[in-house]
Amino acid sequence: MALSFCGSDDGVNAYSVDKGVLNNGCFVDALNLVPHVFLLFITFPILFIGWGSQSSKVQIHHNTWLHFPGHNLRWILTFSLLFVHVCEFAEGIVSNKMMGTDHLHLYMPAFMGFVAATTSVVYYHNIETSNFPKLLLVLFIYWVLAFITKSIKLWKYAEFKVGPQHLRFCITALLVLLYGLLMAVEINVIRVRKYVFFTNPQKVKPPEDLQDLGVRFLQPFVNLLSKATYWWMNPLIIGAHRRPIELKKIGKLPIAMRALTNYLRLKDAYEDQRTAEDPNRAPSIWRSMYRAFGRPILLSSTFRYLADLLGFAGPLCISGIVKYLKEDGAMTTTSLTPTYFGVHFMSSTKLLQNTSVLAVLLFLALILQRTFLQASYYVTIETGINLRGALLAMIYNKILRLSTSNMSMGEMTLGQINNLVAIETNQLMWFLFLCPNLWAMPVQIVMGVILLYYLLGWSALVGASVIVLLAPIQYLIATKLADTQKSTLEHSTDRLKKTTEILKGIKLLKLYAWENIFCDSVEETRGKELTSLKTFAFYTSMSIFMNAAIPIAAVLATFVMHHFINGTGPKPSAAFAALALFHILVTPLFLLSTVVRFAVKAVVSVQKLGEFLQSDEIGDDSWRNGDMSVTLEAGKKHLGVTKAINRKQPMRYKMDNYEQPTRRQMRPTETEDVAVKVSNGFFTWGSNLSTLSDINIRIPTGQLTMIVGQVGCGKSSLLLAMLGEMQTIDGRVYWSNKNRYSVAYAAQKSWLLNATVEDNITFGSPFSKQRYKAVIDACSLQPDIDLLPFGDQTEIGERGINLSGGQRQRICVARALYQNTNIVFLDDPFSALDIHLSDHLMQEGILKFLQDDKRTVVLVTHKLQYLIHADWIIAMKDGSILREGTLKDIQTHDVELYDHWKTLMNRQDQELEKQDSQTTLERKTLRRAFYSRETKNQIDDEDEEEEEEEEEDDNLSMTTNRRSKIPWKMCWCYLSSGGFFMVFLMVSSKLLKHSVIVAIDYWLALWTSSKTNQSASIFITHHDSYYLPVFIILCAAGITLCLITSLTVEFLGLSAATNLHHNLLNKIIHAPIRFFDITPLGQILNRFSADTNIIDQHIPPTLESLTRSTLLCLSAIGVISSITPIFLIALVPLAIAFYFIQKYFRVASKDLQDLDDSTQLPLLCHFSETAEGLTTIRAFRHEARFRQRMLELTDTNNTAYLFLSAANRWLEVRTDYLGAVIVLTAAGASIWSLRYDLPSVGLVGLGLTYALTVTNYLNWVVRNLADLEVQMSAVKKVNSFLSTESENYEGSMDTSQVPENWPHNGEIKIQDLCVRYDPMLKPVLKHVNAYIKPSQKVGICGRTGSGKSSLSLAFFNMVDIFEGKIIIDGIDICKLPLQTLRSRLSIILQDPVLFSGSIRFNLDPERTCTDDRLWEALEIAQLKNMVKALPGGLDAVVTEGGENFSVGQRQLFCLARAFVRKSSILIMDEATASIDMATENILQKVVMTAFADRTVVTIAHRVHTILTADLVIVMKRGNILEYDKPETLLEQEDGMFASFVKADM
Repeated sequence: MALSFCGSDDGVNAYSVDKGVLNNGCFVDALNLVPHVFLLFITFPILFIGWGSQSSKVQIHHNTWLHFPGHNLRWILTFSLLFVHVCEFAEGIVSNKMMGTDHLHLYMPAFMGFVAATTSVVYYHNIETSNFPKLLLVLFIYWVLAFITKSIKLWKYAEFKVGPQHLRFCITALLVLLYGLLMAVEINVIRVRKYVFFTNPQKVKPPEDLQDLGVRFLQPFVNLLSKATYWWMNPLIIGAHRRPIELKKIGKLPIAMRALTNYLRLKDAYEDQRTAEDPNRAPSIWRSMYRAFGRPILLSSTFRYLADLLGFAGPLCISGIVKYLKEDGAMTTTSLTPTYFGVHFMSSTKLLQNTSVLAVLLFLALILQRTFLQASYYVTIETGINLRGALLAMIYNKILRLSTSNMSMGEMTLGQINNLVAIETNQLMWFLFLCPNLWAMPVQIVMGVILLYYLLGWSALVGASVIVLLAPIQYLIATKLADTQKSTLEHSTDRLKKTTEILKGIKLLKLYAWENIFCDSVEETRGKELTSLKTFAFYTSMSIFMNAAIPIAAVLATFVMHHFINGTGPKPSAAFAALALFHILVTPLFLLSTVVRFAVKAVVSVQKLGEFLQSDEIGDDSWRNGDMSVTLEAGKKHLGVTKAINRKQPMRYKMDNYEQPTRRQMRPTETEDVAVKVSNGFFTWGSNLSTLSDINIRIPTGQLTMIVGQVGCGKSSLLLAMLGEMQTIDGRVYWSNKNRYSVAYAAQKSWLLNATVEDNITFGSPFSKQRYKAVIDACSLQPDIDLLPFGDQTEIGERGINLSGGQRQRICVARALYQNTNIVFLDDPFSALDIHLSDHLMQEGILKFLQDDKRTVVLVTHKLQYLIHADWIIAMKDGSILREGTLKDIQTHDVELYDHWKTLMNRQDQELEKQDSQTTLERKTLRRAFYSRETKNQIDDEDEEEEEEEEEDDNLSMTTNRRSKIPWKMCWCYLSSGGFFMVFLMVSSKLLKHSVIVAIDYWLALWTSSKTNQSASIFITHHDSYYLPVFIILCAAGITLCLITSLTVEFLGLSAATNLHHNLLNKIIHAPIRFFDITPLGQILNRFSADTNIIDQHIPPTLESLTRSTLLCLSAIGVISSITPIFLIALVPLAIAFYFIQKYFRVASKDLQDLDDSTQLPLLCHFSETAEGLTTIRAFRHEARFRQRMLELTDTNNTAYLFLSAANRWLEVRTDYLGAVIVLTAAGASIWSLRYDLPSVGLVGLGLTYALTVTNYLNWVVRNLADLEVQMSAVKKVNSFLSTESENYEGSMDTSQVPENWPHNGEIKIQDLCVRYDPMLKPVLKHVNAYIKPSQKVGICGRTGSGKSSLSLAFFNMVDIFEGKIIIDGIDICKLPLQTLRSRLSIILQDPVLFSGSIRFNLDPERTCTDDRLWEALEIAQLKNMVKALPGGLDAVVTEGGENFSVGQRQLFCLARAFVRKSSILIMDEATASIDMATENILQKVVMTAFADRTVVTIAHRVHTILTADLVIVMKRGNILEYDKPETLLEQEDGMFASFVKADM
């Protein structure tokens, strides 16, 4: 039969127009084709020509993206239009089937309309990107024509009494409406842009962000489709394969998301609450947050509600499909409904009874639901990030204005500030992420319960009540979890503290053979930590168990109740819809507990923030040029139009505020001779007692003023009072107007930035080479800089290299000298410097460099010998001024004071001799720190090498594989450290659990389907009594298995964590000393802190979640395929798509996560740094520069975080769409195979319910995979340390063979000794021979690096002795077990090491000695009286690192420690380097008397300490150069020893 457009029914002339042209239905349909064809004819050439000529189009940068007005509305309307066209097409096909012959006109126009609508949106998008609005006219004409033709059709229908009861009428009406709206949108574009019919079209520039090529975050600017599916992220995520994503790749933030913009929004909302009537009332942070960020949250909640409502479409569609499947077969052409125009019209009600329609609807509902859900997530996350940026800026501005007394009086500690930044802001951000849940979930729960009631009647409420009643238990578990986490944290900080101590004093522990004692104490703390981790694991598994078991319990309760109430099981359609609903209901209830917990935390955080923002600020003095007002003004002008903010203006203030005034030329003309004058000043640090009282001073311009006085008389306070840091009770500080702009200030406690040495000195001033060089010479920093690995480009500060106090102080002084300011305040710059350096600094730096510039200098000092250089002296006493004037004035007027100073000066001169070589020592320690940098770099981090290798491999396939491989090896390593039994238990219980769950649902399917087959009612009772008990047993088994699996996973994780940490600790503590020389301390500590934490707490839940979601997806796919095998064909392309999505995502996600982590640290450091250096920053007037830096750091971190969350959305949208396709194919397959009567109806329901769960779990599979991959790197790092070699502790002799009292004489023979630190390195001692008689006192000297210390380490077998031997009392030490050897010798190291604990613990950690012996040791070390005076005597507390004793006292404790161990050989390694003269003399005496009968080997730092020795060994480059009595050596004039002694005198 031929196809004809109008059909060829018998006896009807379809082409007759007797009744009027428009009354022929076929003609009206043909008329409807015209506009579609018109559009296609016109747009296709334009699109092709456009694409042809603009081949560059693809490369056009995004700066031409411009949205025409009504952009989003147009996209939404077009999508609805496409949907209606599909409906129209489907309706046409169905109606066509009812007719005798084919009527093309029923569905052809609909098809063409679909094509035309698609074309229109592609065409529009291209016009929009190239910003060529004139071409929109075509679309306008199309909408008008389509509107007219459809209206004619509708009018004809109405005329012929076709009404809403017919589907085609409804569809046509909808189309008329949509075309009309699109026409209106088009008219609006013409009205706004005036591109046609107007003389002057409106010129529009693209948004500013897009003109800036640095902005790569395009979410706000792309079209709606791309916004919804994150299409614009594709290049980034797919490109991550080829090269890792770097900071450059993610660019800058768009203006609307920058911290500054959001700060101004929040600040305004905050300040507006301060009313005129009540200026002191604390503004509410909640209200200001709502006013600044309320709108996006409302938008997100709307999306959330839409998604939740659409979510219920799933169960309803399933119930419909199962219900109507049977009737489909029966419904053939029964009664022909009336026809109009000679064609069949389908009734509206039939639509929702068609299974295919329902399947498509289910698919669309899923797609829409997921899109809305992801949109809602994205909006909250973006808002949360904006809020965090605003809060950080707010906190930072507050920090810059905090009053100093707050910081020093301890009202606001650094810890509190760090917590605000690190914890509280994040808590608020998370609260924002989750808050739409607070009001969406109750609605979702109520809706779910209503639907259940509609499906199953009263029995459903029983099931729902099970879920609701168990929710409080969930909440309880959640709170318990939070508590356990707190206690775990306390224990782990404790353990870290101990570990840090061990690693810092590792050399001492090894030399004294104490490593095991300390190792045990760490293990003990770890034990406590593991106990609380056990509780944590238990609660976590309970929570997982509840989550898995609740739906089973609910289903069980419901169906059992249904059986008892109605006497039968439910119908399949109702049963499976109910199953799906229970799955939907569990999620909100599970999340609700989390959300409530976060809400509680957020309330606390806001309270803390409020208190912080209300705390005292520093007084605003007249000369404080209010840089805050500048920023606010600049920002306020543009607040109305944040989007089109003019970038040049608000950014300018940053520069203006701290351009250093170039004032050098004006100096000669300064006539005022007073730079600063304080009159009648009373100042306080916050308590109303004045710290400084009755201050009247003047500081002469261009002269050197010195402030002297005893410790604690208020010298530093006076400087700070002049800087305006103290609270003024009375009086004034006058600055001559030119001067108070910026003061160069070097504080007493040196403060460094985390930056290079050069940045620390220039401190934001322009770099001038000559000046920089001069400053460095004046502070004699050059030798120190030469030692640093990268010269003055080395990072120093908290995270950089540790410098000693003196070096830090000199850098701070250099900073003050370098700044080009009129006034320089130096607060005791000499305190940490030795005499040579102070003299050099005084002469070169202060007298020459500063005075030549005629700068006004105020110097606080204790070194009275410098008073002769002062132009003006201020003497202080007890917070007031004792005297002021020149030295001459004081000499004449206050003789008493002058004499007092004189005596003090003499005493100081004597002290000077002893502080001789502090600097050389400092430099030496620095050199030690970098000694063997080269080898360190080889072993440093395997990761870095890998990355370098990747760069070389530009062979794509190679790198791609390398980066997307899942670290199976590490997973295996992790699991095997958990124990094989646990692994076996976990795997088997998981598989069993999932099989049982499938069995439950399968049994339900059989039970419900049995209803439909059995027509006779006799069997039913028998059947139910047969099905019900099995069902109950299966459910019970499922619940128990849930419990078992959740417990096994958690405890597997726990045992893995226990073993990994135990092995790591033992390996590291027993590693050779060389390992600690070449591995940075921070790196080892990271293994114990961050990595251990990940292994303890993060891997187990990820692993659990991963296995659960994977098994759920697999079991679902298995069920569907077994019901409808045809589904497997469709599965192949889906699996391929899924594979690529997860592969690309995992790589990108890892990179973005690293970026997020690495950008977070500098931000937190910047905050703590600022809080520490407040006075310096404010004195220098650099607040604006620091604020700018903070904004940049915040923005960088926020960019990384935004991209990370956008990438998660990218993944979720894609996996959700895949899930929706799976549902569609499953539904399609089952409908199709039912025609051939394959599965029973119940099984179809089962398959669809399972397909629905897949959509929920697919993205979890990928997310968890990506997380696990990141977390496994922690296992990898820990593992890399587990392969380090241990020292050989056994030795070839047995402990029993060593005499009890060995070494009793202390005779040492060194024969042909060669020593190296590592088989790869050159030897440090070459063929050394020496013989030391019992109880001889031996001195060893030589230049740095001559091998003196290496020799001392060789006695303890700490270094690789590869040739020769050391024989002590007849035993070769290499044969002894290390423990024995090291416990029988004593050594005093050059850096004193004390551990936190008691004094007793420090002297004798093994607890073997009596108190008398300890007191005796302390007496010998001259410490007895001091320790007696301490509270607790021997049990007095020693703080971490022994900070509560001076360096000299610590050294004496070390001596006492060596004496407690009565060994006959004592080695002193430069032990007197950090002690003053007097104490050193005492020590020398002690060594001579107390150690008279022992062998003492002294490695000398200063030669005069070994002049009294019996034997002197002079070393050079690992060889012995001179070897004799000191007297003999001194006689050789040209000898090395003689020259040393000369130099030292």
